[in-house]
Amino acid sequence: MRGKFLKVAVAATATAMLATACSGGGDDNPSDPGKSGGELRVYASEPAFLLPSAADDEPSLYVIRQIYRGLVKYNAETGAPENDLAESVESQDQKLWTIKIKDGYTFDNGEKVNADAFIRSWNFAAYGPNAQNNAYFMKRIAGIKDVSSEDPDGEGPKKAPEPKAKELSGLKKVDDLTFTVELSEPFSGFPTTIGYPGFSPMAEACVKDHQKCNETPIGNGPYKIEGSWQHNVGITVVRSDSWKGDPGKPDKINYRIFADVDAGYAAFQAGELDVLYTLPPARYKEAKATYGDRLYEQPSDSFTYVGMPIYNENFKDKRVRQAISMVIDRQSIIDAVFNGRFTPASGYVAPSFEGARENACQYCKKDVEKAKQLLAEAGGWKGGKLQLWANAGAGHDAWLQAVGDQVKAALGIDYELKVNLQFAEYLETADNRKFTGPFRLGWSADYPFLESYLAPLYSTGADSNNSTYSNPEFDALLKQGDAANSIQEAIPFYQKAEDMILEDLPVIPMWWGKVAAVYGENVDKFVWNAVADADYGQMTMKQK
Repeated sequence: MRGKFLKVAVAATATAMLATACSGGGDDNPSDPGKSGGELRVYASEPAFLLPSAADDEPSLYVIRQIYRGLVKYNAETGAPENDLAESVESQDQKLWTIKIKDGYTFDNGEKVNADAFIRSWNFAAYGPNAQNNAYFMKRIAGIKDVSSEDPDGEGPKKAPEPKAKELSGLKKVDDLTFTVELSEPFSGFPTTIGYPGFSPMAEACVKDHQKCNETPIGNGPYKIEGSWQHNVGITVVRSDSWKGDPGKPDKINYRIFADVDAGYAAFQAGELDVLYTLPPARYKEAKATYGDRLYEQPSDSFTYVGMPIYNENFKDKRVRQAISMVIDRQSIIDAVFNGRFTPASGYVAPSFEGARENACQYCKKDVEKAKQLLAEAGGWKGGKLQLWANAGAGHDAWLQAVGDQVKAALGIDYELKVNLQFAEYLETADNRKFTGPFRLGWSADYPFLESYLAPLYSTGADSNNSTYSNPEFDALLKQGDAANSIQEAIPFYQKAEDMILEDLPVIPMWWGKVAAVYGENVDKFVWNAVADADYGQMTMKQK
């Protein structure tokens, strides 16, 4: 991910190109004010950040979606962008966009949510020395190169010079509630992308002291933080008095932070949590038998992959990467570890997306003899023990060990697991390019556009491109797709780009996930969106 999108609350299951939603129990009207109130206690992992410009991981976005709101949200049924704080988002040429903002919204400190709030936020995210993870999402705005830091000699660790500019030339204020965005090149998908939380507005007080704002956010959404972020303990948010839109349902949401999901499950069993949005794989059958209708399941667009550190000499030859992929029996791992619940991935685009293709990956089918041939052609394995990486406490050990066993049995390469880092540390290791072997990561679309499964992970220099893959032809095809007049016209270009990475395998596709969440007896209405996950702000509690 590292992010997801959409917010939905409906009583029945609604299926569209990208999004489905379901709620369990209680009255069928999720906006029923009579069911509002109470404290919702939810499972959480330690976030990496609470600043929207920096946060691109799931634990962070779970909190940020409740305390910030942006220009655009996504329709539950179609996945199409809809105005949220935007009055309008318009363009005549797909390159120069005019955005008008609804009046009357403020931050929790009283500052106005206006054109300045969005311009300052996007400039802060884009400015290279600020080192914000979501700078990548500003890449299409004119002037991005002038605000970016560059390695002076390409070898590090020399200090990069100050960028030529501190603000994006493509952002211009028209009046208090209007600004224009000039893109470097036409992109018809722009209104879709700005629903991603990284495009949230930022209070001026946060720009002046973003570290303080990371600990005690100054949001503009339905909820505000109570106190400050208690690292590795919890985060509590309460309804915001300054929010002018539809209020959140619970009075308070208590994010209880656990080191691992097993501890979270134990707390749920003990009645200390109301919602556990994920389950330990080994406890799935037990949970299904115990909680019945309060165990929520549905296929998801969550992509699990094994990344290949191309920056490491042992993985530069694509034939090594292809060989490893071809000895992995995905279905057998899914059956043994996940009770057959997931779907083997044979491509990089979620099956529910328009433009996805079945069996697109020729190196995702088990073929030990072909794998041995490829490895031999590459000169054999010379890297010693294969180090397999995953973050701690999320139940990845069992399936990663199965991968290691299959590689060892087929190719004779011994392995060891590296699963000692908590998620925030693990992401830092990824960002710093310090993996010494294949690494587990996941991804879900940040916005409902096919490009979201390709550009953030594999385009040159993208912040989530943890493999460091770079292919000018791939980048060029993405640009051709971006400039198309419609999604349908863009699809052939994106598919050709996907074919390139399916040949080069910067990451090994593993599977598409399936949601398994449980909620307690205190929850009257459980609300889930297949892409945004548990929508805590729309859940209702039984009134005592």
